[in-house]
Amino acid sequence: MYHNNAGLTHIALHRKHGDVVRLGPNVLSFADPQAIKIIYGLNKGLVKSDFYIVQQAVAKGVRLPSLFSSTDEDYHAKYRRCVSSAFAMSSLVGYEPLIDSTTDAFIEQTRQRYCTPARVCDFSRWLQFFAFDVVGELTWSKRLGFLERDEDVDGIVEFVGDFLTYAGPIGQMPWLDLFFFKNPVRLQLQRMGLDKSVFPVTKFALAQSADRSAEMEKIRTHGLSDEEAQNGADLLMKFTQAQHDHPEFMTDKQVLAACTSMIFAGSETTAVSLSSIFYHLLRHPDVYEKLMRELDDAVSGGDVADRPNMRISWAESQKLPYLDAVIQEGFRLHPAAGALLERIVPPQGMDILGEHIPGGTIVGCNAWVVHRRPEVFGAEVDSFRPERWLEADAAQLKLMKATMLQFSAGARTCIGKNISLLEIYKLVPTLLRNFDIKLERDEEWTTQNTWFVRPVEFNVRFTPRKL
Repeated sequence: MYHNNAGLTHIALHRKHGDVVRLGPNVLSFADPQAIKIIYGLNKGLVKSDFYIVQQAVAKGVRLPSLFSSTDEDYHAKYRRCVSSAFAMSSLVGYEPLIDSTTDAFIEQTRQRYCTPARVCDFSRWLQFFAFDVVGELTWSKRLGFLERDEDVDGIVEFVGDFLTYAGPIGQMPWLDLFFFKNPVRLQLQRMGLDKSVFPVTKFALAQSADRSAEMEKIRTHGLSDEEAQNGADLLMKFTQAQHDHPEFMTDKQVLAACTSMIFAGSETTAVSLSSIFYHLLRHPDVYEKLMRELDDAVSGGDVADRPNMRISWAESQKLPYLDAVIQEGFRLHPAAGALLERIVPPQGMDILGEHIPGGTIVGCNAWVVHRRPEVFGAEVDSFRPERWLEADAAQLKLMKATMLQFSAGARTCIGKNISLLEIYKLVPTLLRNFDIKLERDEEWTTQNTWFVRPVEFNVRFTPRKL
């Protein structure tokens, strides 16, 4: 983890030593996809390890356990019940106009900044700015200025990157975090008001929410009005509605944790996934050309409506099978998380694929490993080949989808999965319809696996597409 290459190291270890590899004094990595339903399945009794606690934000000396970073299963279940409606598939209709607004800004700013005059674009950073501004629209109903200013607002992108670089290695020995960010003495000084240092992400979320404190107090007291609910309430409003509905559990701390979690998890993973999809498209011209034919045929056939900036709707994107195959293959070959998704075996121990594992052992699967199983995904698992998703029969396709771990699995599946999919399935075809995109250098990119596997240098040029 310290050397930023855990994913590739785990692949090599499993190919050399088999389906179970001991990574540390008390850590076992499983490569067989059948282990997924055992380790991450419902009611199996395994809980998240302290690796996740390292990733908790702090406000005024108090930890902010989010749905992602909480290790208490009862707490997680209550929390998830309170906010699950905000992330349900049925809520996507209300979020689509918010994402459309940011998509329009992204297209227009790309045209202005990188086409006239032509400039090289740091694409992974530009996609991060898109993802952060979408988080702003969805959470607070306003873009945060990343795209319009073409800069890292308040250093948030840099902070998140640095924090993940810290969390990956330190998470291997979580007690080290008690000496650094979450030193008990330091936390006590913060609670006493003597140490006023605040996580930049927490400070950022507090500042955005403070502007609407009167509005949120009204929702806490009376709940959302019918008009607010029908006109597309943002996530802050829905989290506050959860306070109104569940005052015994949802506090200001839980609302703040949900907002900071959107910044941490809601932007980084989506940006990494978008980078992977576009990178592999650009490295495979035949795939790029085939996808463009599908898009052009859908437009000429009337399956895609005419909209500003040639935006594609969520419903339209779901009728494009090759687009789906390209996106799934991007998820498969380069999942955002590149480390073990750790769980702790219950005290009584358990059997995992014929092995008795003692209680207290940390076990897990790495998506980078299980996504490369030939018996599941077919030949050439290290190659980008979207056709595998179209050639598979129904049974094989079901197995492939069950093995995909980019959003985790079971009760701890990423709650924001549907929102991330909405962003990706809309932006990829919309951007491709507007611009021809070319790599500045047609060579393999460099990535850093600091827990999330981020591109280091992914430079492209945009040219307005001639229709």
